[in-house]
Amino acid sequence: MALLEVKRAGFSYPTRENVFTDISFTLEKGEIFTILGPNGAGKSTLLNSLANLTPLTTGEILVDGVPLDKMSSRETAFKIAYVPQTTEITYGYSVRDYIAMGRAAHVGMLVTPKKKDYEIVDETIALLGIEHLAHRLCTQISGGEKQQACIARAIVQQPEIILFDEPTSALDYGNQLNIMRLIKKLCGRDYAVIMTTHNPDQPILLEGKAGILDRDGHMITGTVGDILSEETLSAVYRTALHLVYVEEAERMACIAAKI
Repeated sequence: MALLEVKRAGFSYPTRENVFTDISFTLEKGEIFTILGPNGAGKSTLLNSLANLTPLTTGEILVDGVPLDKMSSRETAFKIAYVPQTTEITYGYSVRDYIAMGRAAHVGMLVTPKKKDYEIVDETIALLGIEHLAHRLCTQISGGEKQQACIARAIVQQPEIILFDEPTSALDYGNQLNIMRLIKKLCGRDYAVIMTTHNPDQPILLEGKAGILDRDGHMITGTVGDILSEETLSAVYRTALHLVYVEEAERMACIAAKI
């Protein structure tokens, strides 16, 4: 039995049919699944369904064999954490206290986290290398720093699956690479990770499984090496893209044709 099984999932709005349709894949502990596609293809909507926030129109999602739509919010929180694309924190908590809110499923709502909870928080802060933010107010940090705090909050939730919706969109290039390294580290700790991105180079960095979601709501799935091709990527993004081996980096990379 797979940790996560998506069976012929589909979703439509009243004003838009087939935001995504007939999507199926499985995910085990320690695996990474990168969902790639252009803006507006439905990646975030799919992630909302995987987070038990938006019910599917068709199909089903199973977590350890249990239908996701039958799970309570607390049951979902023990299994799945969600890092949204944008994070707006308007209240004046310290970053450390904000991250500690990720322990709510374990300690209960409106219950003060205990010493052991803050030990988990501090370990996670160290894992992300954001000790310098711990005692700053959330209202006084940048958008990229808020994104890092939101990722830390998801990790202290101690789920089995972490969903990242374009987690590098608000970060500079150096911190984008740091997040890619963190995601690979999380997989090494047996977390299952699903990440959306519009950057075709990121699935190559992360390796593992991938899905390419097109503008018609269809998704092809497989290993990164199997499904990422110049023809497919160029068609999805409607521009000429090339896959080249960069000897200095010892990896393939996706680059655009000369502008």
